[in-house]
Amino acid sequence: MKILNLFAGIGGNRTNWGDEHEITAVDLDEKALEIYHKRFPNDKIVVADAYEYVVEHFNEFDFVWASPPCKTHSRLNAFKQNIRLPDLRLYELIIFLKQYFDGKWVVENVVPYYELLIPPTIQLSRHLFWSNFTIPRMNFQQPKGILKDLKIEILQEWHNIYETTNREYLRNCVDWRIGKYILDCAENNVFSLDKYMMEEEK
Repeated sequence: MKILNLFAGIGGNRTNWGDEHEITAVDLDEKALEIYHKRFPNDKIVVADAYEYVVEHFNEFDFVWASPPCKTHSRLNAFKQNIRLPDLRLYELIIFLKQYFDGKWVVENVVPYYELLIPPTIQLSRHLFWSNFTIPRMNFQQPKGILKDLKIEILQEWHNIYETTNREYLRNCVDWRIGKYILDCAENNVFSLDKYMMEEEK
């Protein structure tokens, strides 16, 4: 399957996707993509604006995963010291994929501080997902404690990523267990939650 991984970062969602797919990772952050490339040297790396890239190349792929930046949507923005405009391109992307993309797609983001403009397909852990395929509900644990306060070592272990000590990169990762589960849903290859937890322990 040809996969477009938009706003790829260091590839938290991609950690357990294996090597059988043809994956293109797109992000504007070159340093993050350098780490991504160390982790997944066989993936195609593209330094570009993900919003522009998907419009120009969406029809070249079978599956699109997009994790647009969440900072302007986070509930931290509900406080006056964090006033900023929410980046509504999140919803532009959902509308675009829903209207034009013939393959399967999923857009991930956080629970926002405002009333959702488009209802998500499902919430898994702290993530919201919009998609055009069924994602059955499953319970995924989160690391104990407040994410922003967790030690680097705990974040590295939780995400199974040791190629960086950058807290922001690690905090922005989608849980690899959920990333694998979503891809399995897209491929109609869903098993019990035990499968994902067993793979974590390997």
